[in-house]
Parts: sequence; C-alpha cells; structure tokens
Amino acid sequence: MTTINVRRGPEYTRILGLGVCRGENAVPNDDLIEPIDSSDEWIRKMTGIVTRVRADKETSVVDLSEKASLDAIAQAGIEPSQIDAVILSTISHPHITPGGAPILADRIGASPAAAYDISAACAGYCYGIGQADALVRSGAATYVLVVGAEKLSDWVDPADRSISYLLGDAAGAVVVGPSDTPGIGPTVWGSEGDGAELIYQTSSWLDVRDDPEAPFPTLRQQGPSVFKWASFKMPKIALEAIEAAGVTPDDIKAFIPHQANVRIIDQMVKQIGLPKHIAVGKDIVDSGNTSAASIPLATERLLRDGDAKSGDLALQIGFGAGLVYAAQVIALP
Repeated sequence: MTTINVRRGPEYTRILGLGVCRGENAVPNDDLIEPIDSSDEWIRKMTGIVTRVRADKETSVVDLSEKASLDAIAQAGIEPSQIDAVILSTISHPHITPGGAPILADRIGASPAAAYDISAACAGYCYGIGQADALVRSGAATYVLVVGAEKLSDWVDPADRSISYLLGDAAGAVVVGPSDTPGIGPTVWGSEGDGAELIYQTSSWLDVRDDPEAPFPTLRQQGPSVFKWASFKMPKIALEAIEAAGVTPDDIKAFIPHQANVRIIDQMVKQIGLPKHIAVGKDIVDSGNTSAASIPLATERLLRDGDAKSGDLALQIGFGAGLVYAAQVIALP
C-alpha cells in the first residue's frame, strides 16, 4: 500500500512578537452623547469607557493591520518572507472578495504565504491563535502571523444607544512560531448560535440591493442579555482553559479578556476567582471596544505599562457575536 508523507512540527509554540496600531483619533464621550441623548457620566458608569480610538475615513482595516504586522514581525526577529501563513480576523473588511489577508501578506512582503480571513468577531483573535498553534505544531507552517483588526466606526449608527458609542478602530498582530517550552495552551472554544440575535447587523446586504431606499446596515446588540451571557457563562470557559493548560488560577499573572465592558471584566475576575494581585487588561478605557483587535491591544498596554512582563502566564478569552468564544493560557511575548 502506498503511504502519504505526513509533516510533523515542533512540540511547542509561543507568541514571538507583538505589534499594535490604534486609530489616529481619540474620540471622547462628549463627542458622541448628543445623538444618543446621554452623558459622559452615564457612558463611564455603564461601560468604563472614557475615550475610544477611531481611524481617519481614508484608513482601512488593511492599513491598520499593516503597521501592527510589521511591528510584530520585527519584534519576533524574523523577516516578512519567513511568514508561512497570514490569518486576519475581522468583521469590518468591506469586501466579500478579495479578503484582507492576501492583500496584507503582499503589502508586508510575506507572499506567497497562505492567507485567509476569519469572521469570529470578538473571539476572532483567539480563534486565530488556536489555528496558528495547530499549523506550527503540525509542520504546515513555521511562522504564522495572526491579526485582529477592525474599523467598526464605519458600521455604527450614531443615534443607536445599544452599541455605537462602544466601538473603536485598531489592529493587533502577533507572530506564532516554534518554542522549546510550552507557550500556548490548548484552545477551549465553541459557539451558541441560538444567541445569534443578541449582536447583529440591522439588515442584509440583499435588502439594500432590493430596496434602494433601505438604510445602510449597522450594528446593534441586546445589551442586558449580552452582559449576562459574558459575565456568567464565559468564566466557565476561562476555567476550562486554565484546566486544559494544566495550571491553576494562582499561576496566572495576567487576565486579558475581550474589551467589551469594564463591568463585564470585573464580574469575570470575580467569577473565575483570580488572585486579587493579578494584572487585568482594561485597554477599553482609552481605546473602546475594538472587537477582534481588543486582546492584543490590551496585551500591549499591560506590557508597555510594566503591569506584566515577557514570559508571564496570561489567560486570554474572546467572546461575542455569533455567539462564539475561545480561550487559551499563553506565555506573554
């Protein structure tokens, strides 16, 4: 019987480099409150957000991704040509095709790397990390670029009180590669499609095609239901990721959840039972909710501010529209 050759890669992987790019403009609450008949005090109380970053009109998801990616590759100490695969997680690239990843790969000098987009919203970055870990360990790739990038300001209704004032624009990128020691724990992930209506687009593009008078589709959420789901169901997933990694909550030095809402983050810390001294990512205060970009942004801020350091074990978890979720324990780059 003829056999098929099978690739085998290294036993372990880790994140080797990190880069971020925030939108060019800091937008304070006061700039958004009139259309939603609200106040700076209310937004701070309900979400913890003081400002959010938003990109110039001409800046694209790929533009944001390019800078973050080049910084991540430089920190990893490799050349762009050594990247074997590019995974771009985004829900805001405005084209059905071509995807953003092949364009990004070409711009940074990574072609002919495999390149594809994934759509898993706020969990997309963690989905990408899980895929990159598997690609490297299987031998299908040596270095994988994972990018979470969003330009959500293009998809908001300024008068919407459910989600518009939360959202920002940014990109975060990491290089995943081989390691002599474990640096990425098993990914615990899943979906709850029966909750798909909790975070949604107001109408289909087919509706716009069929009715020239139809409004441009924008994002909405059912805030109280999303809060309850994230605050009380996601801690269980986080604990499963800790167990799968073979560590305990006391071993975790940093907690980096999707930056959805400071009240959700605080409730998750409590529900998981993490130590009080742990560093907790709260980049949302100044950057807003940047969906797939939010975890790498929060990671970068913890490292830059000295609240965490390279090699520390961090628990990261993404969760959101779909509904989908993913979590891993990682060693910080």
